[in-house]
Amino acid sequence: MSALILHHYPSSPFAQKIRSVLGFKQLAWKSVIIPSISPKPDLVALTGGYRKTPVLQVGADIYCDTALICDVLEHIQPEPVLYPPHLKGVSRVFAQWADTTLFWAAMAYNLQPRGAQALFANVAPEAAQAFGEDRRQMSTGMQRLRPPDATAAYRSYLRRLAHMVEEHDFTFGTEPCVADFAAYHPLWFTRQCVPVMADIFQATPAVLEWMDRVAALGHGRMEKFSAADAITVAAGAEPIPVVDDIFQNEHGIALGSRVTIAAESFGTEPTEGELIAATRTRYTVRRTDPRAGTVHVHFPRIGYVLKEVAS
Repeated sequence: MSALILHHYPSSPFAQKIRSVLGFKQLAWKSVIIPSISPKPDLVALTGGYRKTPVLQVGADIYCDTALICDVLEHIQPEPVLYPPHLKGVSRVFAQWADTTLFWAAMAYNLQPRGAQALFANVAPEAAQAFGEDRRQMSTGMQRLRPPDATAAYRSYLRRLAHMVEEHDFTFGTEPCVADFAAYHPLWFTRQCVPVMADIFQATPAVLEWMDRVAALGHGRMEKFSAADAITVAAGAEPIPVVDDIFQNEHGIALGSRVTIAAESFGTEPTEGELIAATRTRYTVRRTDPRAGTVHVHFPRIGYVLKEVAS
């Protein structure tokens, strides 16, 4: 199997989710640090347009969105399990809630003026302004929580999480599952990236103890890697053939059609290519880039919009 290459940056919450999963599964991986804002030419050479963080590369196969990346890592390294059989449904539903509702409440709390000032205290004003403008563009059309509403919601969610981890070491039992990593990363951002905002944890010490247990899992075995080398890897590899996939046609779009795939909200830049798979859980497009060669770019169905390109 080709090496696991994670395209990420240190302060990305969703990248932290995957770094924690890599630690849980004790996997070796290569680290490509990408810019936190556009332009991201080396990443887009692989994805074709998608620019959210992180992205997992395995040879010439490019996996977008942490929900899909978790599935890929589970397939590559089945033990220890992210989706225990008796929790397969509830852990996925909880993870989806944590990656959306919990995440957006936490980030609206984290990045209110006091947190934003701390986050950007050591960077040039122009860089902070550029980050803010980039995120405004990515979130066009989204309804954002106001800081007071976000604070109230975040406190409530932390209390509910505390009730879960007071009973046992992790959210659903004695061992971690995907729910733990999805709930951990927005809280990690509060604690590690804007510690001035971490006083919100004072009422829920059980949550801090649980966070320490997740952090103790580590990040696996990381090796630094360059973006240029990652593109060379893609150009020198063949994508894994798409075989025996059951075509689930919800859109009336035939395989082989020219399509775009984009996130429903936040970071809606589309990726265009030839639709070569539409299964129960994911889409795959084939595209060719002058630098990266022919790649397969994979997206989860949930949270993404498939459209046919008008001829």
